[in-house]
Amino acid sequence: MILQLEEQLLDTIDQTVATASDDELFAGGYLRGHISLAAADCEYEGITDVALFKQKIEQSLSDAQTELTPADRAIVADMWDSLSQALA
Repeated sequence: MILQLEEQLLDTIDQTVATASDDELFAGGYLRGHISLAAADCEYEGITDVALFKQKIEQSLSDAQTELTPADRAIVADMWDSLSQALA
């Protein structure tokens, strides 16, 4: 289940590449890493709960927030908000 959701999220990001702005390309690439890491953690830990998967992604983003400028954080947060609707 989690791996299917990961694939769905990554496919959604990939579908925007042709028309994405530079900021959207950056945010998509940045989010791909966090999504894949969270999915791998869930698989390793045997987690199948979508809410926990989403929580792991959000925790990963929160832990790494100092890597980004405030403007980049806002771009990533906007894209994540949009993508996370698929997990609701």
